[in-house]
Amino acid sequence: MKHVAIYTDGACSGNPGPGGWGAILVYNGAEKVLSGGEAETTNNRMELTGAIRALEALREPCQVTLYTDSQYLANAVNLGWLRSWKKLGWRRKDGPLKNPDLWQRLDALLETHRTQFVWVKGHAENEYNNRCDALAVAERERFA
Repeated sequence: MKHVAIYTDGACSGNPGPGGWGAILVYNGAEKVLSGGEAETTNNRMELTGAIRALEALREPCQVTLYTDSQYLANAVNLGWLRSWKKLGWRRKDGPLKNPDLWQRLDALLETHRTQFVWVKGHAENEYNNRCDALAVAERERFA
């Protein structure tokens, strides 16, 4: 099984407001750069969309290390929140779940790819995270 490193980030001006996402897939020394955005969105939607679109770009099941500066995204997977939300019918214990459409898409992709989520500090010394941030900000500005 191929191992792919994926770096993602999202950006939003206002919450909601114009937003963007960026992703860089790295395999065997080659990079694939992806980005996009929306005119009216939230930061969490952009963080989720970056991860989803990157995983959707994989052409076969892969072992993935996905780096994100979103604690919400990393914790949802690593701490089992996603499994819990799914068991509860895409709800939280104490009420509705935000962005269930995106969580369901992500969940389906996690059935295909063996994915480990790694949290990285945003706007720090991770070159790929900084590049993804620049992609996300550029897309956000395009939709502003």
